Amino acid sequence: MKWVTRKNIKVDRVACPWLIRRFVDPEAEFLFVDEGQLLNAAQAEKAIPFDAPKIPEVKLNHRGNQCSFEAIISDYNLTAPGLARLALIVRAADINGQESRRLTRRPMTYSRRSNSEAERATQFTIPHRNAFWSRFTRSTSWLRSIR
Repeated sequence: MKWVTRKNIKVDRVACPWLIRRFVDPEAEFLFVDEGQLLNAAQAEKAIPFDAPKIPEVKLNHRGNQCSFEAIISDYNLTAPGLARLALIVRAADINGQESRRLTRRPMTYSRRSNSEAERATQFTIPHRNAFWSRFTRSTSWLRSIR
């Protein structure tokens, strides 16, 4: 299946492809387009649009104080242990322009090595997110310090 979102990856647009590939669609293909072309691209490519808060027609989107990562968890009924806690971290890093430099530094570093946003959001960042997920699900004692 194809998925489409806005260009210029940030925390939610890096976390969502990881979530989608890990729990929803392991063969997902991601397209990154100008925001004004998102709905047209979704229709033309038969792709599922996500993370476009200025476009109310996009279902997998920010909802109130929740980010698109949380919308995907909700709509696809994802219940893996620790996933809800991880969603809180993604939300804290993404909402209201409070993106954490630590969470965005690595994906942005890769932008110098790749011309493709899809490549940056998936090939380079997914192994790092998988490692984080693996560590996160083994022990959550460190989480108490950030609450």
